[in-house]
Amino acid sequence: MRLLSWNVNGLRACVRKGFDAWLETCGADILGLQEVRALPSQLSQQTRQPEGWFTHFVPAERKGYSGVAIYSRRPPDHIETSLGEAWDDEGRLQIAYFGDLVVANVYFPNGSGRDRDNSRVPYKLGFYQALYRKLKDIEKTHKKLVVMGDFNTAHQEIDLARPKENQETSGFLPEEREEFQRWLEGGWIDTFRQKHDGSGHYTWWSQRQGARARNIGWRIDYVLVKPALQPHLRDAFIWSDVEGSDHCPLGIELDLS
Repeated sequence: MRLLSWNVNGLRACVRKGFDAWLETCGADILGLQEVRALPSQLSQQTRQPEGWFTHFVPAERKGYSGVAIYSRRPPDHIETSLGEAWDDEGRLQIAYFGDLVVANVYFPNGSGRDRDNSRVPYKLGFYQALYRKLKDIEKTHKKLVVMGDFNTAHQEIDLARPKENQETSGFLPEEREEFQRWLEGGWIDTFRQKHDGSGHYTWWSQRQGARARNIGWRIDYVLVKPALQPHLRDAFIWSDVEGSDHCPLGIELDLS
């Protein structure tokens, strides 16, 4: 089973860069998209409901902002989208149940405010903590848990090209990194780090000054699993050569036979 995650930075723009063709060749069984930034009605039939796929969209109340989507080869048993009233208007969450496998597709908030002042960090951390609690409750009945998406946090210095220059930048603040570490200490497994070590592995690059071509990036997108899935993890990967967004796709292969 292949699970993929991709922050498309606007699905309509990504479609113009070849998303529909990529979808048919990516080999995904389950694909989670973040930052869709479109209502389903604003998408073509081919993108909104491609043949052979189940799709589900959660847009933000604010038009052209945030939003998540799931594409899967078989319909989930059901999908939850709520963290509670304080968190439900920005289109950031889908929790899809596929038998005993539960997949959370998540677009975590950025802590940077409109004035780049880190004013949204408390909201971001609150979202992290609310989701952590919800997933902990789900784990009581479903042990095979995956959470994937844009976490908007680089965990360690090796997860961004310029850690020293970004000590005070949201995405690499101590309190954000500590919250991510709390997830790992709570049993979540960073699948990519299970299979790959070292630096230079990034999932997002600034669109300025040729950052992607020079691989000056951040690893802020993850696929995390709970220990019940670790024996089934066959591969974890980042597809940095896939363009169409300022992020690239990433994913895992699970053997659940």
